[in-house]
Amino acid sequence: MIDLATSYLGLKLKNPLVHSASPLSENVDTMKRIEDAGSSAIVMHSLFEEQITHESRQLDHYLSYGTESQAEARSYFPEANSYRVGPDGYLEKIRLAKAALAIPVIGSLNGVSRGGWVEYARLIQQAGADALELNIYMLPTDPEMSGPEVEQMYIDTVAAVRAEVTIPLAVKVAPYFSAMANMAKRLESAGADGLVLFNRFYQPDFDLEQLEVVPHLVLSTSWEMRLPLRWVAILFGRVDVDFAITSGVHSHEDVLKGVMAGASATMMTSAVLQHGISHVSVVRDGLVRWMEEKEYASIAQMRGSMSQKHVKEPTAFERANYMKMLHSWQSDPTGFLP
Repeated sequence: MIDLATSYLGLKLKNPLVHSASPLSENVDTMKRIEDAGSSAIVMHSLFEEQITHESRQLDHYLSYGTESQAEARSYFPEANSYRVGPDGYLEKIRLAKAALAIPVIGSLNGVSRGGWVEYARLIQQAGADALELNIYMLPTDPEMSGPEVEQMYIDTVAAVRAEVTIPLAVKVAPYFSAMANMAKRLESAGADGLVLFNRFYQPDFDLEQLEVVPHLVLSTSWEMRLPLRWVAILFGRVDVDFAITSGVHSHEDVLKGVMAGASATMMTSAVLQHGISHVSVVRDGLVRWMEEKEYASIAQMRGSMSQKHVKEPTAFERANYMKMLHSWQSDPTGFLP
């Protein structure tokens, strides 16, 4: 009997397939279908900082900030009065989800400052969420803002929220820190129980006819998993948090790679938006078949098996892979390119 069970943020999950924040988690009936398809937990769609503060946004906002990672938002932030679900409605939706679902429900806060985060983190906990995911989404555009200042903003935000809530806390971050391993360690010290790798920064486009900045949403593909896969493999066993991979998880092979790197959970949305909710069952069944064929008994048996945990010098390991990659391309044996 194959044991797919895993543990993420201290939550016992029946498998590593977690539904990440998306439009699908705006409706409780849809969340129930996701549960029935085989997802082991669901991250609620995000409560945006703009919904809390009711701040209006101008053109510079559209140029500076993107939508929620993993294709959650279908447009860039609208004005506050056009949000479908305000802060109070969001809290009620958590209560309804908890009453309807047997799997863990994880709240999600998306913002860039400490302001409303702390208060609403506490309210999300009171609404019954099993855990909280902080999606710190910031593109520093101020030339006077230094790298250390950006990092400290992340740390201060996590520490402030951690001081307010007792439920498990995951932090969803982008990969653009100059010292990712050190930043991961600092987030752990600030109170993070888990790291979700990585946030995707969507890029706006220009409409040359209307002379407007427009959103351009592109769903992820499996190749985008390589970056979080690499960092989970590097950090597993060195930073004492649970890891979730949330970029490029589309197939059972992607899930297997994530688990072997050291991830406790693999989060999937783009594939579900592309193929339908039933795709969760397809991935789960493929996972079981592969494990049976390769004679793996459990997820726990393979977790971290391809990480760098037991490598004495990770830097040397990475440089060896770098050189191997450069020599992996084979040129035309005739010596001529078409």
